[in-house]
Amino acid sequence: MTIRAVLIGAAVGLTFSSLAARAQMIHGGPGPSASMGEMGEDQQVWVHGILDQFEARVASGNTSLRWQGEAWLGNDDYRIRLKSEGERTTSGVVTDGQQEIYYARPVSPFFDIQIGARYDLDSLRGRGWGAFGIEGLAPYFIHVAATAYVGGGGHAAAKFEGYYDLLITQRLILQPQVELNLYTNNDPARRIGAGFSDMDAGLRLRYEISRKFAPYVGMSYTHKFGQTGRYAVAAGEDRGSLRFTTGIRVWF
Repeated sequence: MTIRAVLIGAAVGLTFSSLAARAQMIHGGPGPSASMGEMGEDQQVWVHGILDQFEARVASGNTSLRWQGEAWLGNDDYRIRLKSEGERTTSGVVTDGQQEIYYARPVSPFFDIQIGARYDLDSLRGRGWGAFGIEGLAPYFIHVAATAYVGGGGHAAAKFEGYYDLLITQRLILQPQVELNLYTNNDPARRIGAGFSDMDAGLRLRYEISRKFAPYVGMSYTHKFGQTGRYAVAAGEDRGSLRFTTGIRVWF
């Protein structure tokens, strides 16, 4: 079995973890990405931010800086969320740039619904979207999110995300993660094809010096499917890439 197969299997197999109860007991409590139902009956307005990924992805001829984070303001009844992600290559090209803003409300103790907007902002032509989604903790304390997007010109899209924190010790944590994107239309200006367009998966091992600061190492794998892959090849890029990853995770 190749490293690539192990990495994909670990990310897609999030739901098969049996150690979630221990993770909740040892590492529980509302963090910056907790759903509103987890916060308890508290009307104080809170401000939190988390930089979940700030990492170098390294491979021969394919090295980049990746970021993914969010900030929110609110209480048990509502939240305003700001989300940002993207990747910058060593040549200065920015790809996969997504900036989002949401108004979120709880629909259960573990899930929030979100409505808002997204704008794709990077080195390619920008595109705006209306957005609606749900995010929270699935059974076994797996963090999941599903978001639908509607843009101009009949364009629509969807994003599915999931990750799980597997505690090896109270400070050493293994996190499999996966993101999958789907689009209804070809968009040559953004090098996106219709159907399942791309996947980003990772396996990261972090050490929490404190709950708010943790360096990590791992592997990341990206793959572009179908027409998206053909656009990538035509632009001189790879369809898929397995890379060593090192970075930091911080929150306040």
